[in-house]
Amino acid sequence: MAAAAAAPGYEALVRRGYASLSGALRSCSGCGWELARRTWAESARLAWSEALLCLLGAVGWTVARRAATRRLFRPFAAWCQLPPKDAAKMPESAWKLAFYTLSWSYGAYLLFFAGYPFFHDPPSVFYGWKRGMEVPPDIAMAYLMQGSFYGHSIYATFYMDAWRRDSIVMLVHHVVALMLITFSYMFRYHNVGILVLFLHDISDVQLEFTKLNVYFKYRGGVYHRLNDLISNAGCVSFSVSWFWFRLYWFPLKVLYATCHTSLQTVPDIPFYFFFNALLFVLTLMNIYWFLYIILFVVKVLLGQVREVNDVREYDVDAACKKRDREFHTPSCWKEGKHLKNGLVKDKRL
Repeated sequence: MAAAAAAPGYEALVRRGYASLSGALRSCSGCGWELARRTWAESARLAWSEALLCLLGAVGWTVARRAATRRLFRPFAAWCQLPPKDAAKMPESAWKLAFYTLSWSYGAYLLFFAGYPFFHDPPSVFYGWKRGMEVPPDIAMAYLMQGSFYGHSIYATFYMDAWRRDSIVMLVHHVVALMLITFSYMFRYHNVGILVLFLHDISDVQLEFTKLNVYFKYRGGVYHRLNDLISNAGCVSFSVSWFWFRLYWFPLKVLYATCHTSLQTVPDIPFYFFFNALLFVLTLMNIYWFLYIILFVVKVLLGQVREVNDVREYDVDAACKKRDREFHTPSCWKEGKHLKNGLVKDKRL
């Protein structure tokens, strides 16, 4: 086995990545729809049974979330006597925390305990790549879990989640993520896919855990300092991990491998530009959300924010009052409603 290559820096990433991208573009004299159609026919592999299983999994996640919300999360929020607005948002964060903890833990198992060297040696994601190669069962399981969940998440963004300022971007993210999962499985780029998922899921675990502690700060009308301290620490940890995993390691491990070393290992690698374009879109969304984090930190430093909250969320109380005047609707939070798609809608699942 070849020794792991030294990790590049940002300068090497930009210089070598640009050289590889521009070189591939210059050498692609026959690129076009005909080549894409032929490459698709030669390289894409996805059985109907696999697509059906993923669709059934998406339905299963939706049913499981409805049941967990109705039978577990809502009763628990009522038992803890959370304020109405926090009780309405708590089930969403609890559900996402449960999934992302499971998915990230399984990704960590694959990368650090199952013998796959992709984290410490990212170029190895393309070693031995062949068209139509078999996907190891443990990686296929991760793909089924993640692909079905992102299929569910597209539906959930419209009909189950609270509507936020970045919900349109979140919807685009889910579509891009599902495309990357589906097509990377079809073209057998599953090794790099596992690395991408691992580097992203850890931030979601910390985000939802922090939000839950924000919701649990006031229970039964009593302030709980421990939850406040945990939410503050979680905010710092989340901010650091977002930068480190998504804006430092993701470009230097994933983009460097897909843009540069992939061509060294597989010179005629299929759909090179398509996959890198999707990964660049994912990078831009990571930067977009990092701006929210910076905005929050600036507000804290300027004294405009005294406690941890989600700066992406609308001022729902103000929105409810506005719609009370315009549409004569009752008090939104008291009836367990959320601001969705710009309107106040019942969040009964």
